[in-house]
Amino acid sequence: MNLHSLKNTPGAKKRRMRVGRGESSGKGRTSGKGNKGQMSRTGHKHKPLFEGGQMPLIRRVPKRGFTSPNRVAYDALNIGELAKTLAGDITPEALKKAGRVDGKSPVKILAGGELTEARTVKAHAFSAAARAKIEQAGGTCEVLT
Repeated sequence: MNLHSLKNTPGAKKRRMRVGRGESSGKGRTSGKGNKGQMSRTGHKHKPLFEGGQMPLIRRVPKRGFTSPNRVAYDALNIGELAKTLAGDITPEALKKAGRVDGKSPVKILAGGELTEARTVKAHAFSAAARAKIEQAGGTCEVLT
């Protein structure tokens, strides 16, 4: 095989379509843009969600609800997961080291599962049921600020 004998496979190189170069070219007259209207004109532009002047869908659909700008997004953990994951005191730092939380968000303890031994749990928030279960097992809850 020599460099001068190399050839492309049939159909690998396709000629560029020369738009607007006469009727016999296959893309003459309107150049594949159809007849009249905004899209056939040069420099045509419209917004991605433009619907031809009718009321856009986003404005037709009723809006409901409200998102508070002061909302606190907690990393939530159940008591059952704590009991399985860690030994000793439970703190956000220990949870981060164990890979249970990301360490960026405050931690909230929820009441899912059971806690059998007395543990000291330090977190930013506790659900009322979680606090009751920890104290029933003989442990203590410390709220961090």
